[in-house]
Amino acid sequence: MLIDLKIKNYALIEKLEMRPSPVLNIITGETGAGKSIMLGAIGLLLGNRADTKLLFKQDEKCVIEGVFDISSYNLQELFTKEDLDFDNQCILRREISPSGKSRAFVNDTPVTLDVIRKIGENLMDVHSQHDTLQLGDTSYQLNILDIYAGNTAAMGNTTFDIYAGNLSYLRKYNERYRQFKKLESDYKKLTDQLAQAQKEHDYHAFLLNELAEANLQEKEQEELEEELKQLENAEDIKLKLTQAVQSLTESEFNITSSLKDTAYLIGQLAQFSSKYEELRTRTESCMIELNDIAGELEDAERNTEADPERTEEVQERLNLIYTLQRKHQVLTIVELLGIQRELEDKVGSVLNLDNAIASTEKAMKQAEKEVHEKAAILSERRRASFDTFEQELYTLVADLGMPNARIVIQHNEVAPTATGTDDISILFSANKGAQPQTLIKAASGGEFSRLMLSIKYMLADKTALPTIVFDEIDTGISGEVAVKVGKMMQQMAQKHQIIAISHLPQIAAQGNSHYFVYKEDTEERTISRVRKLDEEERVNEIAHMIAGANPSANAYQSAKELLSL
Repeated sequence: MLIDLKIKNYALIEKLEMRPSPVLNIITGETGAGKSIMLGAIGLLLGNRADTKLLFKQDEKCVIEGVFDISSYNLQELFTKEDLDFDNQCILRREISPSGKSRAFVNDTPVTLDVIRKIGENLMDVHSQHDTLQLGDTSYQLNILDIYAGNTAAMGNTTFDIYAGNLSYLRKYNERYRQFKKLESDYKKLTDQLAQAQKEHDYHAFLLNELAEANLQEKEQEELEEELKQLENAEDIKLKLTQAVQSLTESEFNITSSLKDTAYLIGQLAQFSSKYEELRTRTESCMIELNDIAGELEDAERNTEADPERTEEVQERLNLIYTLQRKHQVLTIVELLGIQRELEDKVGSVLNLDNAIASTEKAMKQAEKEVHEKAAILSERRRASFDTFEQELYTLVADLGMPNARIVIQHNEVAPTATGTDDISILFSANKGAQPQTLIKAASGGEFSRLMLSIKYMLADKTALPTIVFDEIDTGISGEVAVKVGKMMQQMAQKHQIIAISHLPQIAAQGNSHYFVYKEDTEERTISRVRKLDEEERVNEIAHMIAGANPSANAYQSAKELLSL
């Protein structure tokens, strides 16, 4: 229930505060005085998008704040889910800065628009003239019927059934339907992948076979390239090795003989100092190392032979490697081996896809079966409510001046959708002998309003919404019908806080609280203001609504009579 509403610096409103009654609140005023502006502000409070063009003063921020009593609406789980502190009083606030930055708060905690929208839709149901037009939409009619049949939460209150701990029939169906559609999408993706994989399978298998037959080794390329260099230069290498061995061991002035003589001479000096002994030892070590080198050079020289057959073999192997690298646009064997592993995965994936497709198809068919089972339960509950819905709605609209009305629910079974397998259309005729048609074709503006109010009245006991706002739902009606509409609102207000914007004196007189919206011209600009009327002011306002600017004594008497009702 809305306890307090404050609007600051919004459109024509400089500053406004309203503390509505817990039952029926009526708002009246001349056209353009600012009644719809208040609704716009409430829309911002409930998460609508902001526009800086609507700032009253462009250099000051706009603040809209609503205080709600939520002590009995089972919203603790919603607050916990959104990581918000729960209290019996909930404060929603929107701030729009001159720069265009919008901020939202729940109990002084900054939140996103999505969060304030989730909270707000559990606190208020704002019924605008646009909603009346929505009544012609079949999906909207289906939602109405689901609420009536107890299949879901109320309009504009999409989360209540969940957070009240009551998973609705429609939600149970919808969850399974979404699971089925996901499995259906997964199945299609897998079959598409399989079709594509099968197209590429032969080519990938050919490439894989080519790489597998090559039997590549990680360091093979470097080793082969080095071997080829030696094979191609074998004669030159052999010659130089022979010369090196001769230089070390066989020439007239070979190094090893010279070192031997040097070691002998130094050894004769060892008796004079220990350092000569050390030098002799080092010289002998050099001789040993040179002898080892000479031996290895001799082995290398003996093993170095021109081998045309091996040269051709190595060249062919390297050519194969280079060809594969060019084909796959890589530079190393390591990269080729990586491609080989990828191809193995792709070729093997065809078999894996077959298994995945079979598993997904099985799960999809099971989900489809459950969708139809739950849709059948949902449909049965809907059909069971048709007669009582038609009769109750007829009784209400007949009392509102349409005694010859006929209401028929047309039902067709369709393929499963997010809302089930039912296509629902409410058919209506207001006149005797006329065939019921769709609401768009059959109902006038006033008839639409009476139908919508009757439906809201029927659903009032089936929703947990504490506050319902009606924006000129009395369009197109007058006289005794208007009196009955006012009484209907009074009855709804016994369980719900009602805020109704009206132009009809018969409805204005029914309010427990009456607020008057008016314009006031200052030196600088026009300002919208609102004040709560006392009993005498209510008589004056209703008399003006009856007779215009200069009401007669009869108008005042009529106003008093309406209030006395």
